[in-house]
Amino acid sequence: MKFTGVEYLKHLWETWDLRGFVLLSLCLQSFLILAAPLRKRTRSSWVILPLWSAYLLADWAANFAVGLISNSQSSKCSSTKGVSNNADLLAFWAPFLLVHLGGPDTITAFALEDNELWLRHLLALIFQACAAGYVLYQTLPHNPLLIPTICMLVSGLIKYSERTMSLYRASLNRFRDSMLKDPDPGPDYAKIMDEYRSMTEAKLPTRIVMIEEPPRGEQATTVVKTGPLQGNEAVLYAYLYFEIFKGLIVDLIFSSRDRNKSRDFFRERSAEDAFEVISIELNFMYDVLFTKVRVVYTRWGYLGRLIAFGLVIASLNLFYKEDKRDFEIPDVAITYTLLFGAIALDVIAFFKLITSNWLVVRTNNLPAVNLETTSQQRTPSTSKLDPAALFNKIAEYGLLKKLMRLLHRRWSGTVPSFNLINYCLNHRLPEKEKIMDFLNLIAIFDAIMYVTNKPFTTDLRDLIFVELKKKSELADDLETAKELSAARGDWALRVGHGRDQRAAPGELLKYINGVDYDQSLLLWHIATEICWCMEDETQLDPHHHDTDGFTVKQHLQFSKLLSDYMLYLLIMQPTMMSAVAGIGQIRFRDTCAETKKFLEGSREKKPRAWRVLKYALKSLASYLQYFTVALFAPILSFIFSLFITVFLPLIPRKGINFLKSKKVVGKFLNYLTREETERDPKQVKACEKIHGVNTEVEPVSIKGDRSKSVLFDGCMLAKELMGKKEEKWGIMSRVWVEMLSYAAVRCRPNAHAQQLSKGGELITLVWLLMAHFGLGEEFQISEGHTRAKLVVDK
Repeated sequence: MKFTGVEYLKHLWETWDLRGFVLLSLCLQSFLILAAPLRKRTRSSWVILPLWSAYLLADWAANFAVGLISNSQSSKCSSTKGVSNNADLLAFWAPFLLVHLGGPDTITAFALEDNELWLRHLLALIFQACAAGYVLYQTLPHNPLLIPTICMLVSGLIKYSERTMSLYRASLNRFRDSMLKDPDPGPDYAKIMDEYRSMTEAKLPTRIVMIEEPPRGEQATTVVKTGPLQGNEAVLYAYLYFEIFKGLIVDLIFSSRDRNKSRDFFRERSAEDAFEVISIELNFMYDVLFTKVRVVYTRWGYLGRLIAFGLVIASLNLFYKEDKRDFEIPDVAITYTLLFGAIALDVIAFFKLITSNWLVVRTNNLPAVNLETTSQQRTPSTSKLDPAALFNKIAEYGLLKKLMRLLHRRWSGTVPSFNLINYCLNHRLPEKEKIMDFLNLIAIFDAIMYVTNKPFTTDLRDLIFVELKKKSELADDLETAKELSAARGDWALRVGHGRDQRAAPGELLKYINGVDYDQSLLLWHIATEICWCMEDETQLDPHHHDTDGFTVKQHLQFSKLLSDYMLYLLIMQPTMMSAVAGIGQIRFRDTCAETKKFLEGSREKKPRAWRVLKYALKSLASYLQYFTVALFAPILSFIFSLFITVFLPLIPRKGINFLKSKKVVGKFLNYLTREETERDPKQVKACEKIHGVNTEVEPVSIKGDRSKSVLFDGCMLAKELMGKKEEKWGIMSRVWVEMLSYAAVRCRPNAHAQQLSKGGELITLVWLLMAHFGLGEEFQISEGHTRAKLVVDK
């Protein structure tokens, strides 16, 4: 029978709808298990959005396919034509979809909020299991594939149960409850007081004294390892402190013994080792919150995975031996694809298991620390298994080294930058702004147009570590630690870190202590930008180092990078800065309005009707293009992201230069490999114009308090800093580090945890490093290692 036009398309859909969705479900599972680990290593939207799309589509496709199978067996309508003769085979497909609903090991939740929906997944598990059982029941009693179908059904139930249990254990309430210790009623007060009363009535000289007890578990005094970490010691120490400090996510309080133990360890580390331990520790947090590790990496998890894999192998063997002449050839081919696909997914999961840090932790012990070990002596590791050693040997040469470095990256390693002057100079026209506001696209396009990711350098890492270590050395008691954690730039100005005390006079303190945090951040951002644009780096002394070993040029780069990063957090990540933001959004908008007015004048052109239509169509086209790629082409987007993050860095420099010489390809590569090392002439000219304004009278005396703009207040700060000459860069870089650390300890812990699935944030690393240095308010004074005792004097 021939079909034409719409009838042909209808017949094609009726024939391939179920088959297509079954294969789509398998493809989405394959994409997720391979691509999901990348989201903790990159913040690129070309990776995050396809993963989000695949995560949502995976459950929908599997559920829809189960519904199609049930409908094809219970209905005799024309929509089942082409597949109704394969009811037994379709019943065999249903458990595979249950396996797919269980999801891969590498992703169970896309965001923290997904973990709170564990009860919904439990109900879905019950309903989907009933649906698969109903499909199987309809094929009884004459079903030649009954045994392999039951095998796959049990395997699917195991996989789906793993996902549900992982979501349940990662929900914040359950996560908090799992870390609470057993209730401690304390000494028997009633019994002690009865004895005390009996003694006093007998007129015996009795008194109650408190006797110190040794702490439970570990000994009170511990030996701290010195010298660099070797082999997989970083992984083992990271897991040790992860087990202690994972309660940070749910606002638990820690003992002073935990504080001292961590503080002593990190004070003996180098900046490289300390950040390596912290990044691995954050990876453990990511795995616990967003993957199946808490369920799979247990004895019951290993047993369940072994049973599930064995049942899949048994199903393949039984299906291979079954007579398949009554089944259609395409359906047989799809069945083999599902079987080998399930085996391949389990094999990939197994290889990820044996190469993960969790297996290193399970199969290794921390090396014994010798009391005579010094910083120059290295304690050999007693590791039994180091999966990374093989990769390190393979990746010793050439391009493969770059690839392995990317695959073993713990977080994105980038610092987002957002600049106020650049934003004001390149702002959108008012009519376009209104259209984008109507479509709710401002935040998305602002992140694309105005945010750039810059590498997190080792020099900046060393500066942050040195500054926090100095505070930790002063914070011997908890009160001092809280006081230092509450500093937001004033401590850096007062102490001076070995500089001439006159270099940080008291007039700069009014720009920190006398204003709110968000206002101070904007003031110092504007001042940093003006000083940066007007500084001639060729005149800086490249050989002069301060007491910490940093040059003036390095401090300049630190100040610029941290200034733009802190503004990015304030404006583009309001949830992370909610505790300190105040009215930062209002101040930013007013400051931008005054900046645009000052740089462009008050003249405004009214848009014509055709211009409004032009921008409306352009914005709509951009909207459709952006979300089409994100929602309907996740695999193509992932390939494009691999080109940017993997293959592009592997192309030799000569090859990139040759391609850049081509007109079209050159523009594309220039966009992908652009490096913002030079100052924008327009930005320099704008800063010079702002700096040239007479600021003898404070702006509030003229404008009043109606506008919250701080543009010319920042200009006043810039002029005062310029009087410090080269010394100003050391002042600013340390002020910015302190502002960063102040915001880090006041950011909500769940906001830090949320960023782990988006490439991570520098502020999260600083937050965890401060906790390990004993800086913060997460520690309690007394550990309670005492007990009451009645003493009768003679």
